[in-house]
Amino acid sequence: MNVFERYAPFIQDYIYRSGWENLRGVQNAAGEAIFGTDQNVLLTASTASGKTEAAFFPMLTLIDEDPPASVGILYIAPLKALINDQFGRITELCEERDIAVYKWHGDVSQSRKRKLLKKPSGILQITPESLESLLINKHMEIPNLFCDLRFVVIDEIHSLMRADRGWQTFCLIERLCRTAGCNPRRIGLSATIGDPEEAGRYLAAGSGRGTIIPKFEGGREIWRLSMEHFYNQGPQADEGKNVTAETPVAEPATDTAPVAADPGMGYIFEHTKGKKCLIFTNSREECEAVCQNLRQYCEANHEPERFLIHHGNLSASYRESAEEEMKDDDSMLSVCATATLELGIDIGRLERAFHIDAPFTVSGFLQRMGRTGRRGEPSEMWFVMREDHPEPRAMLPEMIPWYMIQGIALIQLYIEERFVEPPRTERMPFSLLYHQTMSTLASCGEMTPAELASRVLTLSAFHRITQDDYRVLLRHLIKTDHINRTENGGLIVGLTGERIVNNYKFLAVFQENPEYSVRAGSEELGTIVKPPPVGDKIAIAGRVWIVDDVDHKRREVLCTLVKGNIPAYFGDVPGDIHTHILEKMYGILSDAKQYPYLMKHAVCRLSDARNSFAHSGMAGHPLVSLGGNMWALFPWLGTYAFLALERFLKLRCAERLGLRGLNPSRPYYMQFTMKVDEETFFQVVTEEAEKEFDPLELLYPKENPVFEKYDEYVPEELVRKGFAMGVLDVAGMKERVLGWKEKTGEG
Repeated sequence: MNVFERYAPFIQDYIYRSGWENLRGVQNAAGEAIFGTDQNVLLTASTASGKTEAAFFPMLTLIDEDPPASVGILYIAPLKALINDQFGRITELCEERDIAVYKWHGDVSQSRKRKLLKKPSGILQITPESLESLLINKHMEIPNLFCDLRFVVIDEIHSLMRADRGWQTFCLIERLCRTAGCNPRRIGLSATIGDPEEAGRYLAAGSGRGTIIPKFEGGREIWRLSMEHFYNQGPQADEGKNVTAETPVAEPATDTAPVAADPGMGYIFEHTKGKKCLIFTNSREECEAVCQNLRQYCEANHEPERFLIHHGNLSASYRESAEEEMKDDDSMLSVCATATLELGIDIGRLERAFHIDAPFTVSGFLQRMGRTGRRGEPSEMWFVMREDHPEPRAMLPEMIPWYMIQGIALIQLYIEERFVEPPRTERMPFSLLYHQTMSTLASCGEMTPAELASRVLTLSAFHRITQDDYRVLLRHLIKTDHINRTENGGLIVGLTGERIVNNYKFLAVFQENPEYSVRAGSEELGTIVKPPPVGDKIAIAGRVWIVDDVDHKRREVLCTLVKGNIPAYFGDVPGDIHTHILEKMYGILSDAKQYPYLMKHAVCRLSDARNSFAHSGMAGHPLVSLGGNMWALFPWLGTYAFLALERFLKLRCAERLGLRGLNPSRPYYMQFTMKVDEETFFQVVTEEAEKEFDPLELLYPKENPVFEKYDEYVPEELVRKGFAMGVLDVAGMKERVLGWKEKTGEG
């Protein structure tokens, strides 16, 4: 097929006007798949490869040739900023043929929305939350809006594949199609898919179609990478050492900030000068702190302020002004950002991205890397790893720079294996089940229990949830007044339920704002999203605290000051880290390989870490004696398997081992005391792992592990079941523990 000739004349004209000499591989491949089949299509290509145009050129051609009687293309994106960015590009593309382009989210005026409702046509761009609102509040309009919908585009689909928000999106698509009586094809777009076949199945769930994944030559990726390490106070790792000439050395920093200032911040301050950069952090809290710090450097150096900030808790005006500033190619400003600037937004000629510490996922690393390197330049990322010097008598685990090793692992996994995290499809999303039940009742009105079950339980997100589980949920919701039973046996939203459904925050299945206040006595320390269990430590207000009590009703965490140093925990930290990343970290520590992107301090810090690893006997020995009856266990497991192991040791092995005071640094290591020797430890844990046991046995008595946003409205038995069977990776944990048996057997 000659794809260019198949395009509508106005598309061909647009290509000529844009000065393109030929179509890219992704555009030819997408054209053949969309024109030549009636299947779903998953387009995976690097950032700035032209995926959006590749999908829209053939879709617009088809709706131009046969105009639909309603909205023809529904474009779903995870961020308002991404919609705002794509709106201009798609509008320009559609202008000549008068194809209407609408955006629908919280910042769009009611007059624009009314225009769409009056005469539905063209393209609608929307977030999952606004689509939820549309289904609830404009239910009667859905057939008129979407009766002839041809395509649903899901942009940045990888960002939806490992959380409830992704399943919410697919629930909404299925509900919309049933209500409107349409059967659109799905087009998934992403730059970071590791297992395309698995992602294709995820995209197709509930659609009744297969997924085509076009293959094409994507061209060679060229990266400029560097990673430097800093102790927050001197001396640095290379001081007093003879570093070889082959060691790469970054441009020397020349900052004149106070000597006591944070050297990592000084490094970023100097290397953003005269350039347009992004500075990524892993949390909103750190983002605020970094921006304040860098602005203080400007002040100390009597320079104009050149650092902006962008994260999800800022107002629309703040976010959009930062985006507009960055789109100006002559701008020399830098933006401190979280994941809100990770996805798809074209912010012009970005010269360099910095990343403080390591992201949690390969996917996140690739997305953030892809923000730079547009306009034909290579992508450029500078990692800045920071830590305090270990205390003079620090134990072994604190001698390893975990974030730095994690950063190397993320890079190497993609370079060597093209590994990216797969979808998480085996969840038991009871929180989402509550949400979709209430949303369906709110939009459709009174229904019999059987009718409600047929609408909700048949959605593909709930394939692991039984009718018995659903009965338990409905009975509980009737009992708690979230749902009322009418005189003729139907179900409607109850008074308590109405208060929740009518709140704008109901539309999202993720926690939008920190909701738990952290207190020590009368002092308020700050807020976090998901409180850890009693007895765990949290870092907030620059100190470490132990959790004494969690009051879910009043949303308060009470804690006491303790000594120590741990990473801050604000809900999404320590992140959803895959087991394969931890395994690669083990490989990096046990190897002698050098990495060309490591700068001088980082080379020496890696060498120190490898020496600690070798001298401790960690190689081949997950359990290491720290002296006396204190031990450290290094399981090299991802977040959810690590969590399962932690509970397995406490609840099934502790008595036989005499194990006490288990203190985890998730997902890297755990420390504890025990009364038995190493051989007995492995014997006991493998015996216990070989026994058949119910995953529910890994929950503490009376524990109600509220994990997702609406778990608090779900009956306790379902919350426990969902956590045990859908969150804890018991299979991954068992596999690792039984693998220790083989190793110790060989020994």
